[in-house]
Amino acid sequence: MNKFLHIVSFNVPYPPDYGGVIDVYYKIKALKEAGIKVHLHCYEYGRKPAEQLGLLCESVNYYHREHSFRDFSSLKPYIVKTRRAKSLLKNLEDLNAPILFEGLHTCYHLDAPSLQKRYKLVRMHNIEADYYRGLGQSEQNMLRRFYFYTESVKLKFYEKILFKAGRILPISPLDFQSLSAKYKHVTFLPAFHPNEICINKVGRGDFILYHGNLSVSENIQAAAWLISKVFSKVNYPCIIAGANPSITIKKMVAVYPHIQLIENPTEAKLNELLANAQINTLPTFQQTGTKLKLLNALFRGRYVLVNKAMVEESGLENLCLVKEHSEEMIAVIHQLMENDFTQEESERRISILEENFSNKNNALKLIDLLDSPAL
Repeated sequence: MNKFLHIVSFNVPYPPDYGGVIDVYYKIKALKEAGIKVHLHCYEYGRKPAEQLGLLCESVNYYHREHSFRDFSSLKPYIVKTRRAKSLLKNLEDLNAPILFEGLHTCYHLDAPSLQKRYKLVRMHNIEADYYRGLGQSEQNMLRRFYFYTESVKLKFYEKILFKAGRILPISPLDFQSLSAKYKHVTFLPAFHPNEICINKVGRGDFILYHGNLSVSENIQAAAWLISKVFSKVNYPCIIAGANPSITIKKMVAVYPHIQLIENPTEAKLNELLANAQINTLPTFQQTGTKLKLLNALFRGRYVLVNKAMVEESGLENLCLVKEHSEEMIAVIHQLMENDFTQEESERRISILEENFSNKNNALKLIDLLDSPAL
């Protein structure tokens, strides 16, 4: 077994409190438990170095993003061009081990001549061109919308660098279909996440929950839609919980006495909300990647109500109630608020989630790939 692995992360993966860094952190944790010595390389992006990472990794190196106004006019995507540290390349050269690049963000050195003979894998958290186009569609600020759209075009062109990868590891079945139509050596590797076992409470809760990072445009859009089209139309207690809520969400919630906003909940508080809610509602208007908050809700919560974009081709469709329109969601809410979540339903989740979304199993799958470089 190859016991050493470089991981290049687009951000500091601690605390593991949002999408991509959750996958990175729990992947590292599972690899350590399987005996892999990880040399972690992190770009700092609004987050500080974390001592906890040193407990999991053989070494941890931090790099500053190199910002310049000229980077916006580069043909390379801004998220890639600003992660070009020369010291990273030297550190990768110094230890001969496979390299896992986390997302297109980190692929600036993927085609470096000095790494030509190295086994290189790329984790694809999204089809980034599609993801950024979706951000542009949901963004209200014209300047930011222009940035997202231009970045999307650049990312679509830049994605061809994946031909230099020895293995591509999409996080969702839908992304696997898209990438395997264009590239060789594509292997579906499900998301790593905080849950080892299902801990769904049987019985009945008395409130409805939506959670997500409330400063991100796609989550703002989803929360605003829920408030105006669904939560405002029912008489049950509703909770919106998440990091850094936008002014838009704060103003919308303030109008309705039965809707509560919980800002920046701790991990413990969020887990408590997930467990005690009767319904976790998780619509999205951006069909990219695997939504880690969906996995969290299924492992920890009772009923999960979503729209098609949240679960299509995810392998999780049969564990959720899928409704597309607000009127359908409202009807299902009235029904579910009167139902007990049963032990049988919990056991059905266990049989699917603990087999297909086991961190231990997926770490072993990744280790097998490290030991079998693509030809």
